[in-house]
This record gives sequence, C-alpha cells and structure tokens, in this order.
Amino acid sequence: SFLLLYYRDMIRRFLIDICKDEHEAKVREILKESRLIVQSYMVGLIIEMFIVAAMNAAGFIIIVVQYAVLLGVVAAILNMIPYIGGIIAMGISMVVTLTTSQNISDIIWVGIILTVVQFIDNNILMPKVVSSKVKINALISILGVLIGGALAGVSGMFLSIPGIAILKVIFDRIDDVKPWGMLMGDEITPPKKGDIYKQIKKIRSGKKLIPADANPSGKV
Repeated sequence: SFLLLYYRDMIRRFLIDICKDEHEAKVREILKESRLIVQSYMVGLIIEMFIVAAMNAAGFIIIVVQYAVLLGVVAAILNMIPYIGGIIAMGISMVVTLTTSQNISDIIWVGIILTVVQFIDNNILMPKVVSSKVKINALISILGVLIGGALAGVSGMFLSIPGIAILKVIFDRIDDVKPWGMLMGDEITPPKKGDIYKQIKKIRSGKKLIPADANPSGKV
C-alpha cells in the first residue's frame, strides 16, 4: 500500500500513456472519479464506525457488561465488513460475555443491543453516510464480499466494495461493457403502468410473437 501511494503519480502517467490520445480525457475522468469515490467511501465508513462504536459501548455499559468499550469498538470495526461483519461481531461479543458473566440474560441483551444497532446502521447510517457515496446494489455487494474473502481473506472483504465501485466507473465509460456497469448499479427503473398494459395488449393480440418474415400468411 505504501509503495502504491509512493508511486501513484507514475502509475497514473502510465495508465494515461498506454491509452490512445483520443481516450486520454476519458481515462483522466475515470481516474479522478475513482479517487473521489474511494475517498468518500472511506470517510463515510470511518464516520459510521465511530457512531456504531459509540452506540454499542453505550448499550453494553447500560447492561453492565465487562469490557463494554472494547467490545463496542471491536464490533464496530468488524461491522465495516459489509453484511457479514455484523454476524461475526455478534458471535464474538456473545462468546466473550458468556465467559465473563454468570447471567444468561446478559448474553441475550448483548444480542438484542447489537441487533438494534445493526438495524439502525443498515436503515439509517449506511444509506445516509456510506451508500450514498457508492451506488452498488446489494446483490453485487454480497457477491463481491464473498469473492474478496475467498481471494484475500478479511482484507479482500474490506477492499471489495471500493474495488467494485471503481470497476463500475470504468464500465460506465466504455461502450462495450456498459451493461456490466448497469448490472452493478442500484438504479432500478420499472416500466410505467401504461407501458405494462400496452405490452399485455400486444401479446394478447398476437403481435411480436412471431416475426413478420417468418409468418408471411399472418396467422398466429
């Protein structure tokens, strides 16, 4: 990572020089947007981590759990791994509480607190703070996290979302792979109500079922 940052200007010039002159403006635009997306994503992720850590620690302190602040911070750090991190954090927190507390109710309350915080994070913090920076749909995010984890472990899980976001920026700028960029995005534009009825009417009337040149007689 240090060497990539140290040689970033040389790598940037290399990416620009290997492309044809007519594509230079597009390459510069891709590099600039990729940098902004990664920076915005990381800043949003750090802000989200501090908020989640504070809520976790506050909940653990209220129910008087040992190592409340430590467990809250660890759970918040693991929560940075999309979708999977929250489950891992809950398991670790409940196991630690099981070894340090004599009351089964404390373990249940730990699970409840983490579930509530996870719900708030997924429905309020993530859309407002993080997801607004990276327009990636949930299906691609989950697949990316799983593939990143299989290829590079925890590091791959952390880097999967910004990596997919950079790929989407590249795909959106290249005509041949634009459908892949559309597949990664979260912009769903359902057909209008009138358009659905028009399509149903055409199907019922037999239109577009068989090409005209394949059925000269016009019979369906």
